[in-house]
Amino acid sequence: MNYGKMNIVSFIVILFCACWIQCYNSEKNYSLIPVNEYIHKDEDIGKPLFLTPFIKNGSLAEARAAARVTGEIFENVTSYTGFITVNTTYNKNLFVWFCNSESDSSTDPVILWLQGGPGVSSLFGLFTENGPFKLQKDFSIIKNEYSWSKKHNILYIDNPAGTGYSFTNSRGLDKDEGRIGEELFEAIQQFFLLFPELRKNDFYVAGESYAGKYVPVIGYTILLKNTNLSDDLKINIKGLAIGNGITDPVNQLDLGEYAYQHGLVDLKTKQTMNKHKAKITDYINLGQYGNATEENKLLIQTFENATGFTNLYNYLYPLLEDDETLVAEFVGRNDVRKAIHVGNLTVHSDDDVSNALHEDIMKSVANLLPALLENYRVLFYNGQLDVRLPYPCMVNYLQKLNFSAAEEYKNADRVIWYVNEKIAGYAKTAGNMTELLVRNAGHLVPTDQPEWAYDLIYRFTRNRSFN
Repeated sequence: MNYGKMNIVSFIVILFCACWIQCYNSEKNYSLIPVNEYIHKDEDIGKPLFLTPFIKNGSLAEARAAARVTGEIFENVTSYTGFITVNTTYNKNLFVWFCNSESDSSTDPVILWLQGGPGVSSLFGLFTENGPFKLQKDFSIIKNEYSWSKKHNILYIDNPAGTGYSFTNSRGLDKDEGRIGEELFEAIQQFFLLFPELRKNDFYVAGESYAGKYVPVIGYTILLKNTNLSDDLKINIKGLAIGNGITDPVNQLDLGEYAYQHGLVDLKTKQTMNKHKAKITDYINLGQYGNATEENKLLIQTFENATGFTNLYNYLYPLLEDDETLVAEFVGRNDVRKAIHVGNLTVHSDDDVSNALHEDIMKSVANLLPALLENYRVLFYNGQLDVRLPYPCMVNYLQKLNFSAAEEYKNADRVIWYVNEKIAGYAKTAGNMTELLVRNAGHLVPTDQPEWAYDLIYRFTRNRSFN
């Protein structure tokens, strides 16, 4: 297709799409969506770009031209943004930001990156972890030397709806992982319709923290859906990567022991934390997941009150820096809004999504992992310094998995992982599973150790050993 020329047919299609979107916007009353507090109303911020009408009408060149991110601050990176409609009943639209590989987009793998929370925007990862841009405290942007986009195409999705710029009406907020998986699958399929030349590329799903739920769920959804799809619609998924993920909460609760062994709490506090752990376990076993979530908050508060910590993501830095607000303020700026085609839509906090998923938070998705491990390679990596989801707690649930290489994993030798002659961490591999400890990193591995995180994802997507 010649993207540079537009004949009369293309013009008519664009006119149709524009009219459709105008009506669509009018019907859905986007003017009722609260205008973000960062907007200066006397400036042009553009309008939200809805890609689904273009995709459904086959107007791919026009959609890509409209979605291209503009603006001086982003000019050195080829990327595309817009909204993909995944559910019309609830007016559910997911915001996507796609960054082309800076190497060879036609052959490099495609990675879907999902943030945690629940309810944290994946733009947090884009601007503070593994994306091509690094957001500074003064709101300036510098190039990320260790961006995963150097050798990968990366798709960031604000997930689920109600997160970041993704939106839905109040009845559309997801309350379980099943619907989240279905909607992500729909978004991925529309993405590959928009960029059909990438469908043949290896596809990976990666994420951290609460994405320890999202990643297995979308992986399993793809596994099931692919069996009934023609080859031209299948997703060429090769693997999953979960960083510091909450996947099996009932087996990831031993924060008291971890904190005690690191000298962060005394024996009395450890015992109090263990009492909360026991109550959480009881609630989970009774299926009282909401009560388990509330008891888990008390477990965390016990640690915070005893230590003075407000940051559990890296015990070397006890006070939390509000980088989420920094990112929200930046993407809420007028010039950024116009560049990324979001108009006056709201940058959502995580409250609504977190409340909607209240009953889901302490549920396990570990039951999905055996099937995934039989079909795809799966990397579980964890920062050494994370108190919220410590490495030993990850190992605790991995040791309990029932899959074909389970015994091999339990007896596997640990190998030293080097990056440029430095000890980056330690790895075990058995069958399709690799478990990896990242040294001197906390919950946000790409932030704390960007070079090692880049090496980690490159080795994984190229199926290279960590030995």
